[in-house]
Amino acid sequence: MFQPISIFIGLRYSRSKSSTGFVSFITFFSTVGILLGVASLITVVSVMNGFEGELKKRILGIIPHVIVSHDTSENPKADFTWPALREELMTQPHVLRVTPFLESEALIQSASSLQGVLVQGIMPKFEQENIITTHMVAGSIDNLTTQSYSVVIGQSLANNLQVSIGDEVRLVLPNKSVFTPMGRIPVQRVFNVAGIFHIGSQVDDSMVYVDSRYGAKLLRRSGDGIDKLRLYLDDAFNAKQVVESLEKPTKGSVNQDSKSVTYSTWDESQGALFSAVKMEKNMMWLMLSLIVAVAAFNIVSALVMVVVEKQAEIGILQTLGLARLDIIKIFITQGMVNGLWGVSLGGLLGIFIALNLNDIMLIVGVNLFGLGMQDLPVRLEWFDVLTIICSALVMSFIATLYPAYQASTTQPAQVLRNE
Repeated sequence: MFQPISIFIGLRYSRSKSSTGFVSFITFFSTVGILLGVASLITVVSVMNGFEGELKKRILGIIPHVIVSHDTSENPKADFTWPALREELMTQPHVLRVTPFLESEALIQSASSLQGVLVQGIMPKFEQENIITTHMVAGSIDNLTTQSYSVVIGQSLANNLQVSIGDEVRLVLPNKSVFTPMGRIPVQRVFNVAGIFHIGSQVDDSMVYVDSRYGAKLLRRSGDGIDKLRLYLDDAFNAKQVVESLEKPTKGSVNQDSKSVTYSTWDESQGALFSAVKMEKNMMWLMLSLIVAVAAFNIVSALVMVVVEKQAEIGILQTLGLARLDIIKIFITQGMVNGLWGVSLGGLLGIFIALNLNDIMLIVGVNLFGLGMQDLPVRLEWFDVLTIICSALVMSFIATLYPAYQASTTQPAQVLRNE
């Protein structure tokens, strides 16, 4: 097979066993360094992607991506025609589901404990695709409709309150009060626990769900009491784009008067958490990329020693008519062979570890979650793998430029004078 002379010689040099032991040692460890760096970067980035995906699933799966609220500041008696608005919002781009709800801060009390929570009044018929419905461990969210004055709570909250299905809890609204013969007291009502869910996030011990009809009665509201709609999008990070579109009223729209509703997005409450995760992910990228960079630039020292060792051969090649550019190509080829070996084997090793990380940890006996066995979330994204491999190859290429240039500046008359 025909090969350019410079590539042919570069490949011969990379396979040559005549180099000194120290040069071979540095070359070997530069390749191994790139291999380990690429494998580590692929594995860690896959784990970070998995954690980010779990956060999006467990937190953004239940927290509304966009909340549309009825603004009663200008006209407190204005009706909120949410069914028509819901149908209109369902036609918007990126919107998957729109569910009505009401909410209020409250205290939940059992025979043994008292805790602050956020009470949400929902309509179970609209919540069939909610993550709560798919993570019920006891009871059902439909019980809110069939059982009067019932609640669905998280497993962590149930454990704190020491209650189970059928037990009674008391909901107290400290910001709502009524007059009684004993004076003004907070609005309160006894509810029965009709369901328990477990998502594995902070929502488990802070959210309480009731049917909107009984929530409206608790809040002393007429009708169903609905004053908010929550939008679930195809991607939570499209929330700002959706809000910008909704804030532009169109002719004939139910929401033509933009002052009647207000919009808020998930990042107002959870944005700091995801910003911290993103910053941590970027820092891991940076640190592990520096490891790959250090390993790649070990190629510099190895190639510099090869250039010194091959001075006489370089001089002979130049006297035979080999151009300076061809000399540069020889040593770029030799350096890139080492880089390609490291990147290729590191990429394969990283993909293998990422796809089998939990099995490997089980075999080794490592449990990062303490006593409870839980799989480490891993999500391998091929775009990240391609980015890591290409970046490592670019670093390897840059590392070969200086030694290759130094080789091309060799003066044949000087190096061959004593030959």
